[in-house]
Amino acid sequence: MAFHFESREDLEKFIRDEIFTSSEAMEYLGITRQALNAVVQRGKLIPIKEKKAIKLFFKEDLVKRIESLGRDQD
Repeated sequence: MAFHFESREDLEKFIRDEIFTSSEAMEYLGITRQALNAVVQRGKLIPIKEKKAIKLFFKEDLVKRIESLGRDQD
């Protein structure tokens, strides 16, 4: 997966639209922080960046997680 941005504004838009914090991911997935941490711990969702209490996720990975819910028991 390669990304190319023509301008800083393009990069900022991408970050606003496609990168989710833990809180945003919980809201998007409709789950609690404990459930999010459990999914991450089981390797079902991989943060793109993790520092102490901060995790960042690609929206694409959250969409795939929602799609997978019908196929597994998480």
